[in-house]
Amino acid sequence: MSNYNINKGIGRTVEFKGLKAQYLFIFAGGLLGVLVLVMVMYMAGVNSYVCLFIGAGGASLIVWQTFALNGKYGEHGLMKVGAKKRHPKYIICRRAVHRYLKFTSKSNRL
Repeated sequence: MSNYNINKGIGRTVEFKGLKAQYLFIFAGGLLGVLVLVMVMYMAGVNSYVCLFIGAGGASLIVWQTFALNGKYGEHGLMKVGAKKRHPKYIICRRAVHRYLKFTSKSNRL
């Protein structure tokens, strides 16, 4: 029986075979999705060799892309890329500046 170390210390992120943080979930979810797809195709009557080819190809693609993303972006880089896509490139301000400023006189206050 093999013994795998998953967590390397208290307060550190989970790492397994070089994959860190959210890449573990992408990896596991992708492989689970390929497995379910192959099972559904097999039960639907698709040829066994086609199921085997799609399963092996899909699993290898998931493994390759997950490790590539992990190497390119690192532990928090994928979240930074997602945040950058939601951030506006520039802010359009079409009103005059004095329209944004409100002045209240002291006599109107209670």
